[in-house]
Amino acid sequence: MCGCKTYSAIAQWGRDYDQSFIKALGFTHEKTPCAATFCNVFGDLAIKIMESKLGQWATSLDIATDTSDQGGSQEEYQGEAISIDGKTLRGSLKQGASVTHLLSAVSHKLGLTLAQCSVDKKTNEIGKMDEILNNIVLEGRIISVDAMHTQRETSQTIVDGGGDYVMPVKNNQQRLLDDVKTVFDGPCSHLLSKSSAKTLDVGHGRIEERCLICSDALLDYSDWPGLHQSFKVERIFTYKRTGKVHQETVYGITSLTPQEADPERLLGLVRGHWHIENRTHWVRDVTFDEDRSQVRKGNTPEVMSALRNTVIGLLRYAGETNIASACRRYAAQPLKALELIGIMA
Repeated sequence: MCGCKTYSAIAQWGRDYDQSFIKALGFTHEKTPCAATFCNVFGDLAIKIMESKLGQWATSLDIATDTSDQGGSQEEYQGEAISIDGKTLRGSLKQGASVTHLLSAVSHKLGLTLAQCSVDKKTNEIGKMDEILNNIVLEGRIISVDAMHTQRETSQTIVDGGGDYVMPVKNNQQRLLDDVKTVFDGPCSHLLSKSSAKTLDVGHGRIEERCLICSDALLDYSDWPGLHQSFKVERIFTYKRTGKVHQETVYGITSLTPQEADPERLLGLVRGHWHIENRTHWVRDVTFDEDRSQVRKGNTPEVMSALRNTVIGLLRYAGETNIASACRRYAAQPLKALELIGIMA
């Protein structure tokens, strides 16, 4: 929280303060741990237990925020959408670390990391999806994924757990993609009932137009688990300086019914999936230099990533919108950082 990006910097930070500060942090010796101690401890931590505890904490914040906003109780809680996506720890990869790729589940609303697990070099993210899904509350949640995870087994697990999904469809599910394309681009598509929503955003030197068209025409045709609606998203980007236009089309499916998700909500869910990139992955790389971190011993890469996720989640929960600015402020006022984690020095 105070801007230290490595365990070496964390160790130095601990030795820059007096005894009252050290005692407030719970240390009983005159000196706080050195960098080597952090390296040894982080490398041998029981990472599964640590991530489980952090996930439980993040889920409790997510539930508390949602029920507070809705004026309801935890029993009435209907969770926000959750993005699931992977990220490579590039600096650790270069150093030959055993853990170099992580799969994470992040809430759309607050950007809290609810679960995280490592992906072995010899496999891919698909094999770890069950582990992630087993570590989050599925009931009442909407799970958004990228096209790699548009799998029958994943869809079935989410639906069986009482949740819903929003999934893009690409060439890895060719038959499903052909069915969805037929609904929107086929020779008889004009005969099918559809609804649509549009958005227009201007910023960062470009104009972004988005249009989502959805239909429940595949409901009684496709045997895909839980499928209720299919959709087509067309994005047009116009760069104001050059006038260059870029257009892309994405197809997808969802288990949400038209009553549960109209086109406006579906478009919001599709856009919200990228929160995991903008609100977590980008912050970890740019603010905390994760891609340049070369830690490699044991579980250290995963531990450091989990700590970064925790700080981002805590600051988001505290109402911070600019994580870099918040870290600079807490670096200048470390007592406030202590207060945020419940320590009154």
